[in-house]
Amino acid sequence: MSDYKHVNLKDLDDLAAERPEDIEARFGRGAIESEHLGVTYFRMGPNFRSPFGHRHREQEEAYVIVRGSGRIRLEDEVRELRQWDVIRVAPQVARAFEAGPDGMEVIAVGNDRPEGGDGEMIPDFWGE
Repeated sequence: MSDYKHVNLKDLDDLAAERPEDIEARFGRGAIESEHLGVTYFRMGPNFRSPFGHRHREQEEAYVIVRGSGRIRLEDEVRELRQWDVIRVAPQVARAFEAGPDGMEVIAVGNDRPEGGDGEMIPDFWGE
């Protein structure tokens, strides 16, 4: 493995392309050949609300809002988000995003991930 790796997240496959919703997801962990970091780009269209939440057993994540605005639900708390906000979320905290009227673009960064991942999906997380 090289001491560095340079990729453009927008050149990676959109793993949400088959979904009917207005979302884009490009995962960079494998592309940058990282042993310890995951970097993901998400784009959510206007008023898009994630149909599920998720949490982890071990992996802590931080999210940077790089464009637009919206909200994040953290367990039972909802926080307003705007461009350049950074949110760190402990592994066990359930979370999900909702984009505002102009959509939202997010960079997610995660630390070491156990083999096979450690995410738990939570259907109907917004519960409305």
